[in-house]
Amino acid sequence: MKLRRRQRERLSLGLQYLVFIAIIAAVLFAADWDRLADAFFRVDIIKSMFPTIITVALRNTILYTLGAFAFGLVFGTILALMRLSRVAPYRWVATAYIELFRGLPALLVLFLVGYGIPIAFPERELPGGVFGSIAIGLGLTAAAYMAETIRAGIQAVPKGQMEAARTLGMSHFTAMRTIVIPQAFRIVIPPLTNELILLTKDSSLAYVLGVTAQTIEITKFGRDMLNDRVNATPLLVAGLAYLVITLPLSQVVRRLELRYAKAR
Repeated sequence: MKLRRRQRERLSLGLQYLVFIAIIAAVLFAADWDRLADAFFRVDIIKSMFPTIITVALRNTILYTLGAFAFGLVFGTILALMRLSRVAPYRWVATAYIELFRGLPALLVLFLVGYGIPIAFPERELPGGVFGSIAIGLGLTAAAYMAETIRAGIQAVPKGQMEAARTLGMSHFTAMRTIVIPQAFRIVIPPLTNELILLTKDSSLAYVLGVTAQTIEITKFGRDMLNDRVNATPLLVAGLAYLVITLPLSQVVRRLELRYAKAR
């Protein structure tokens, strides 16, 4: 008997559900749950990680992320304005910086800031110690990406806004500062929040600068506990600690994107 199109679609959908259920059942029955529990869910190890993973590792991860984001946002805004400048050398410098730092790994930039600059200028120190080095190192790379995001946001503001402001007698600088840039930032809040999530994960690279027990971040803390206890449970807890930061931020991004889509 020949099935109708809707019946075929329902049959296909039902088969896909059956395959999915079969795969999950096979995994559940094949897994060695006792071994997995011992490798990833040791309650005694989880207890030993608290409260240090919250009061030190998670706190430092948040501080590194916010420091890098603040530096990148300020510097990225300057670069975006230089990219849009009518002065050609400004555009050249900003374009060269953006292309260079978008092409370099963040790990290499951290090495450059943490070790290269002190070698080149031994008589000078970056402000903030390890925190300052991490914030600047990650922020230099983030600024290149933020600059392009902010530039796109500025260009998305209708040109009539600037023309109307100039008609009212505002200077170009005043119109940009009070009219265009505030609107641009409302447009680019979702992608900037995504950049904040990426910086949260990139903060795991901080270990290359030789963090101490007081400046340790989540990944290094989890790895040290892994080496000490010879068990994978610390990695699971470290992953959950990152999710405490990134999942709420992801929800914020979705809500902002939805709000912006409705506003349009």
